Amino acid sequence: MSFADLKNKSGSFDALQAELKKIESPTSGNSFEDNRFWKPDLDKTGNGYAILRFLPQPQGEDLPWVRLWNHAFNGPGGWYIENSLTTIGKNDPVSEYNTELWNSGSEADKDTARKQKRILKYYSNVLVVSDPKHPENDGTVRLYRYGKKIFDKITEAMNPAFDDETPLNPFDLWKGANFKLKIRKVDGYWNYDKSEFDSPSELFEGDDARLETLYNEKLHSLQEFVNPGEFKSYEELKEKLNKTLTGTSVKGTVETFTPKRKEPVVEAVKPVAVETSTDDETLDYFAKLADET
Repeated sequence: MSFADLKNKSGSFDALQAELKKIESPTSGNSFEDNRFWKPDLDKTGNGYAILRFLPQPQGEDLPWVRLWNHAFNGPGGWYIENSLTTIGKNDPVSEYNTELWNSGSEADKDTARKQKRILKYYSNVLVVSDPKHPENDGTVRLYRYGKKIFDKITEAMNPAFDDETPLNPFDLWKGANFKLKIRKVDGYWNYDKSEFDSPSELFEGDDARLETLYNEKLHSLQEFVNPGEFKSYEELKEKLNKTLTGTSVKGTVETFTPKRKEPVVEAVKPVAVETSTDDETLDYFAKLADET
């Protein structure tokens, strides 16, 4: 849509609210070193703070976010860190394998399936309003990868639980609001519970010239992260999974590695056991380990 259309539709976000309902009732290449991304940094006390402004979808795209599922776990054949084909509505060998584990009747197999389950991440454009740890980032438009906890904050803003709260579209340039990102370390995981949206305000004090430049020239594509052409094929992922599980590259069907044992083969990595607690720091660590194997 054009900038003029975007402004005319300011304050109306029925389509986004409808999309949230789809996410709440679902039917069904990693970029760890990409310098287009902004990532929070913790201070010496283990806390992090920044102010972000979520931005609307780029021209030609329907939503200001995309969802990407992936897997990260270790086995006898090394690390498996790959995007899941379920992101684009296709069958994925890890999901099939986890289903076999879950249905095997073994509690150990179920535990393994839990530990190597899908990790959910969202991608959006943000304006870095304030980054106290790295002020050189202030004023830049970056890609931001975040998890379910922060997306829940967005959901709550758009669909508040109480009648006396006014719905807010965080992605609106005129009627949105800054997001105060507050991070604490709780039991070894990044915790975002204290993060919150500020009062609604016009970005750049409503300066249309600056807003139009941002909208037309600064936003990064989101659809590239869910472009089917960027995903490995089912056969490639299946071969990689076989290698991770057995230490040997074996082509075949999912039955090749269907569990027929009392104890699971895969030694899954505990930090990814809790899907909603996996942060960028953890994923970056996994990616570096995978590169070294």
